[in-house]
Amino acid sequence: MDNGSTDNSVEILRQWTSGQPNVRVVWLEENTGFTRANNIAFNHVRGEWVALFNNDAVAGPEWLSNLIKRGDRDLRIGMIGSKILLADRPDVIDKAGHLIYRDGQNRGRGTMEPDRGQYDQDAEILWPDACAALYHWDLLQETGGFDERFFAYADDADLGMRARLLGWRGWLAPDAVVYHRHSATAGAYSPFKVMLVERNRMLLALKNFPLPLLLQAPLWTVYRYWWHLYAALTRTGSAGQFARAHGGWQLFVNLAWSYASAVRLFPYALRSRRTIQKNRRLTTREIAELLRRYQISARELALRD
Repeated sequence: MDNGSTDNSVEILRQWTSGQPNVRVVWLEENTGFTRANNIAFNHVRGEWVALFNNDAVAGPEWLSNLIKRGDRDLRIGMIGSKILLADRPDVIDKAGHLIYRDGQNRGRGTMEPDRGQYDQDAEILWPDACAALYHWDLLQETGGFDERFFAYADDADLGMRARLLGWRGWLAPDAVVYHRHSATAGAYSPFKVMLVERNRMLLALKNFPLPLLLQAPLWTVYRYWWHLYAALTRTGSAGQFARAHGGWQLFVNLAWSYASAVRLFPYALRSRRTIQKNRRLTTREIAELLRRYQISARELALRD
């Protein structure tokens, strides 16, 4: 899949695929976003498993085979995640699965931790990071794939959460190693990225959280904002770095931008919510336990960059 590349990617792909009958490339004339591009690609898939791999990542040896051998349709293990390291600092974890906060915000499991082998064991995870992951075809069919309204960021979290509600499970393949250029698409502190991250966590919660958890979410958000304010004032964490790059007031501008964009999508999210909540297989208690088991604190979200 080429998603409207403006460099020489198209020519490289044409040369690489020439004479390879088992390789099919789908060319898109413009960048349709991560979500729509992948959904278009899914329409061309012929097979049981679908591997996603971003163009800002490099795979280690046997990456794909190490993912596939962890999948199990009968056990509903349909999302397999890689151990993702930073490309420019390969001794530092980018992600080894995901964690979630109680208002829908999420962060990579192990993000920015030195790699000391703490994620070198097979383990269940909440969901994988879609920059380098494997999904079962049935899971994609049952969930409908990515939500294209997300465009980018938290799209894999929304897909993972919807899959979880349907009884699918995620798994980490620690020997499926990937080296990733973090935030190469939009930049780590891009205002557009920050807007999408905050907006999309609201859509995720509105669509997927049972009503008791959804009603609690604003209180958890206020608590998280307090920590982000502390981070901005002390110039620590992601909020502090964003304030350094764009000024403190831009944080408030971005927050207003996020909420305005989210409100426009609330009618759509509410329609999606009705279908998701009607079809989910997990009880409210089971979902609450899932969020507790894979939770991240507001302090860590705010202060760990």
